[in-house]
Amino acid sequence: MAPADLRTILLEALDDERKAEATYAAVIAKFGAVRPFANIIDAERRHAAALERQLRRLGIGVPPDPWPGKVKAPATLAEACASAIEGEIQNVALYDRLIPLIADPAARQVMENLQAASRDRHLPAFRRCLERERGPAD
Repeated sequence: MAPADLRTILLEALDDERKAEATYAAVIAKFGAVRPFANIIDAERRHAAALERQLRRLGIGVPPDPWPGKVKAPATLAEACASAIEGEIQNVALYDRLIPLIADPAARQVMENLQAASRDRHLPAFRRCLERERGPAD
């Protein structure tokens, strides 16, 4: 894979992680430090930092974060949980698309780890959040 291709892949993943962080920050600003948003926002920051480290390792400049202040929180916490579920599903799908394109072992491992966190920890946490806010389904 040409370095430009890996650059594009890493930047696309970084943008997605930063968008998630901005989204969860908007929810926290509106509703307070509610779980799981308060916990997962820190994970999103770590995800972005891991991708930034890969960019620096490859000699690629890290662009400024364009997302702060550009995302509005949904009207209710239940809607925020539902939106976060959709965002995490899209994040997993993004990594499903990008990971097979990566030949660099270190970058591939980082992205596999980030995908696993979204799929195995964030998504279930937001599903529990939605159930808590809406009540159990009949």
